[in-house]
Amino acid sequence: MNTWKLIESNLQQDVPVMLLYVLDSKGSSPGRRGFFMAVNSMGKTEGSIGGGIMKHKFVEMAKEKLRAESNELRAGTIKRQIHDKAVAKDQSGMICSGEQTIFLYRVQPRDLPAIQNIINSLKQNKNGTVLLSPGGFGFKDALPETDFHFSMTSEQDWEYSEKTGYKSQLFIVGGGHCALALTKLMRGMDFYIRVYDDRREVKTMIENHDAHEKHFVNDYSELSNLILPGFDHYVVIMTVGYRTDDTALKALFEREFRYLGLLGSKFKTNKMMNEYRNSGVNEKWLQRIHAPAGLEIKSETPEEIAVSIAAEIIRVKNKRPPPDPNLSGSSTHSPAFQ
Repeated sequence: MNTWKLIESNLQQDVPVMLLYVLDSKGSSPGRRGFFMAVNSMGKTEGSIGGGIMKHKFVEMAKEKLRAESNELRAGTIKRQIHDKAVAKDQSGMICSGEQTIFLYRVQPRDLPAIQNIINSLKQNKNGTVLLSPGGFGFKDALPETDFHFSMTSEQDWEYSEKTGYKSQLFIVGGGHCALALTKLMRGMDFYIRVYDDRREVKTMIENHDAHEKHFVNDYSELSNLILPGFDHYVVIMTVGYRTDDTALKALFEREFRYLGLLGSKFKTNKMMNEYRNSGVNEKWLQRIHAPAGLEIKSETPEEIAVSIAAEIIRVKNKRPPPDPNLSGSSTHSPAFQ
């Protein structure tokens, strides 16, 4: 949001500003696909394309070209960066290995409506699509088929699109102390967060100002209509006890999520899984449940538990295997599986 706002402000004040966008990345590149930043002619910046000497070099390059009023940048230009000092060409000055492709584009006054549409879309927590090409920049109020798309025939023939807004949805079932800590930790990441509880006066729900949405249910069985399957949906069940955990999990039986975690001791979670197994619940689906939720780091406090769950979610998110079409509900409830 801050990067787009800087661009908007500069355009309104007629200050030259450049958009730098990572279109593609490979290996251990510090700048990942979708990283972007803005640099104006006075050197003010927002965002990042990766750190270190490479970022400094590109900021200086952008300032110099903006001041020179380069005609080249009115159409945009691509720079390839290889993070290996042994290569003969396109060295970034870094040694972390990998490479990245960066688009430099002097944003034009005609782009202001598209920039403002992005800002309004983000403010409303909506999704849209950023479009980049050799000719410049665009935005449309519709979802792309994938989060990212980049195809390139040559530096004069390529296209890039990216889903804007939150790419991941986090559903936390139970609004206690662990939920409060997890919400606070996950708010700084690319997750739209909803918290559900069946207790209307619980203090930790009232104090939770980091959730995008807070919902109260009469019974956790209502979750069957509130939490739908989705490849970018992450669910953590952490209610006050065995009975409510059981009700919540049964409401989501055999639905496909990117992550489904159940907080609790190994004894409790094993007991629940065995009961479901004996009642005939799909074994393949049960094996996908992270129970107990979180990495085994001997966490004890709500904050430590939140770190262990957040780390496990991030590990799953960044691995991203294809969804399993054989599991129930994976193709009928969410566009992610169509």
